[in-house]
Amino acid sequence: MMEDDIRPSTLAVNVLTKLCRIIPTWKIIHSHERIDAAYKDPEVRQEIRSNPYCYKGSLRLLTCNQPIKFGLDLEQRLEEVSIPFLLVHGEEDEVRYPSVSNLLFESASSKDKSFKLYRWMWHSLTYGELPENIDTVFEDVTSW
Repeated sequence: MMEDDIRPSTLAVNVLTKLCRIIPTWKIIHSHERIDAAYKDPEVRQEIRSNPYCYKGSLRLLTCNQPIKFGLDLEQRLEEVSIPFLLVHGEEDEVRYPSVSNLLFESASSKDKSFKLYRWMWHSLTYGELPENIDTVFEDVTSW
């Protein structure tokens, strides 16, 4: 699922898919930008950067192409989601925009569904937010 302003054209998707067959390991996106966008708490960002088991290299072409393919396919099938679900999303999320979650919420055929949009919160709601925000999210999830 993608925002209209970042949705690649069919031509771009086809070119990316073909390039993935030729140069799948081409490094195209620096991961430090994602860490800064996903985790609000500076201590958590530093913890992630210093973790020797956390991949810090640039994201590769094939890795970046998979969410595009998955999102475009999923978009065509959102109405098939019929199980109960709770969506939680940070209003200030710059990794995955809240409107993407809203699209799922509005399109799904499920009768039992809820969508919680947390004001001032970022992408990583259960790790990387301020402790009081994390507690709020966990309380909402367990009470749902």
